[in-house]
Amino acid sequence: MAFLDLFSETVAAYRAARPTYPDALYARFAAITPATDLAWDCATGTGQAALGLVRWFSRVEATDASSIQIQNAVPHERVRYSSALAESSGFPDAVFDLVSVAQALHWLDRPRFFAEARRVLKPGGVLAVYGYCWFYISPKIDSLLDECLVQPVAGHWASQNQLLWDGYRTIEFPLNELSAPKLAIHVDWNLEQLFAYYLTWSATRAHLKSAGESFLRHARSRLQHVWGDPAQSRPVVMPLTVRLGTFD
Repeated sequence: MAFLDLFSETVAAYRAARPTYPDALYARFAAITPATDLAWDCATGTGQAALGLVRWFSRVEATDASSIQIQNAVPHERVRYSSALAESSGFPDAVFDLVSVAQALHWLDRPRFFAEARRVLKPGGVLAVYGYCWFYISPKIDSLLDECLVQPVAGHWASQNQLLWDGYRTIEFPLNELSAPKLAIHVDWNLEQLFAYYLTWSATRAHLKSAGESFLRHARSRLQHVWGDPAQSRPVVMPLTVRLGTFD
């Protein structure tokens, strides 16, 4: 499977608009790993998960197949960024306490990646794969979001996204599975922030290229009518999907 890069062209927007994961998620990872010396954040993008992990692990190796993403990653003295394929990292055997894959497992060649994760994890080391799909605000707004934003771009999603939408439950997971926490991302967004996030979707960008911006202007007008003051922040909930396991 060739590397499919859908996000480098909007790397700055992605870094600014995507939400961060709750600290409780990383705390759970740290609690079940054999040690907290070294973690690998695979397919790190601009380092969002790496920066969360480094609060709980002494050092983090963060890699991405896209050199553009790595060049735009947020620096940290205990995070080392490098460009590498998930399936062929170049790391030594048995060095990591944790391998983390946030919002990216569905893009990888999974049999090769699982073999690579097995190779680089210490005995008892943990593989954590996790991500989020949809977000929820209120029944009235959610219904309008589906009509105005989700449905217009439905035909532009890459087929791999379905694996994430299914909670990674339809894939082979060749590990001894561990109990995963039931968590969600909680943010407060105004209407501008909501649309900034929406514009990071690969399906949104594809639809804009094929159909133009008129649907977006129409959607914003309808949503603002229900939202009210566009500067008003509303609570947004994004349930997480998490799978954890060891190869031992």
